Amino acid sequence: MDKTTLFGIIAGASLIMGAIMLGGAMDTFVNIPGFMIVIGGTLAAISVNYPFNEIIQAHTAAYKIFLSRQIREVDVVNTMVKIADISRREGLLALENVKTENMILKKACQLIADNADPLMIREMLAIEIASLRRRHHMVQDVFKRMGAYAPSFGMIGTLIGLVQMLASLHDPTTIGPAMAVALLTTFYGAMLASLIFLPMAGKLRSRSQEEILHLHIIFEGAKCILENNNPRLVHEKLSSFVPPKERRSER
Repeated sequence: MDKTTLFGIIAGASLIMGAIMLGGAMDTFVNIPGFMIVIGGTLAAISVNYPFNEIIQAHTAAYKIFLSRQIREVDVVNTMVKIADISRREGLLALENVKTENMILKKACQLIADNADPLMIREMLAIEIASLRRRHHMVQDVFKRMGAYAPSFGMIGTLIGLVQMLASLHDPTTIGPAMAVALLTTFYGAMLASLIFLPMAGKLRSRSQEEILHLHIIFEGAKCILENNNPRLVHEKLSSFVPPKERRSER
């Protein structure tokens, strides 16, 4: 469980709700039609903007953010050092039997077992990174667009409320409450964009950068094993990817 993401959303929502409750009644900020305009309009615009399968992929990736465990660079380095140790003790072909759920790591082990050319490994790395960036950019873009559409539909809801308010100017007592309801849709759109959609896009971008760094470590480790099958040298070379503080703790 990624506790920081969950904590950020809960803390932000709690602070906003707390401020509302300190300033007045909570039910003043509840308006179902306004919420329908913002959520429904945002989802409709996204459906027009992207194919259905890309929308599903984006929301699946967002769901996995809350469940996936963050992997440190030092853990990836240690894994490659263990692979180097196996290859030195049992031979390169032994890496074909390495059990892992990481398909990229499995591919790297297969390349080492096949004694692939280092240039081929570099080309494979470039292809993997380009493919990963394309997939992740699409997912991030969905949430960035949602972050842009939500405030826009909030403004549309506000305009609808203002039109309805102006149509009933003959009764001055309704102007204040009608204006409050009209502004709520702008509040909903801004809150969803600032607390959910845009931060989610930012977290996905951060995860994308982490995965790209892990790819560099894995493929650089594979190349290093093929060039000089020495676990200590592999560790020393790959340690450059690890922050100095964690690097010292591993010695």
